[in-house]
Amino acid sequence: MADHMVICTGRSTRQVAAIAQKLLDRLKETFRLSARCEGKEVGDWVLIDAGDVVVHVFRPEVREFYQLEKMWQDTGTTPVA
Repeated sequence: MADHMVICTGRSTRQVAAIAQKLLDRLKETFRLSARCEGKEVGDWVLIDAGDVVVHVFRPEVREFYQLEKMWQDTGTTPVA
């Protein structure tokens, strides 16, 4: 389990992989944290596990398909885009 979840979108597989790599570099550089990463080779959906924070980086079509925001949506509220 994590305390926070971040979901973001890149426009292409290349941009998704670049966002993930830059985040991994910054986590290591700034916080001396080696986060676990899955999916960067494919670039459709990258999952970065930084301990208390989990980051999902999606291509738009993949984000729309899985709709992770709805899993934590309270009844009667709308997700933030």
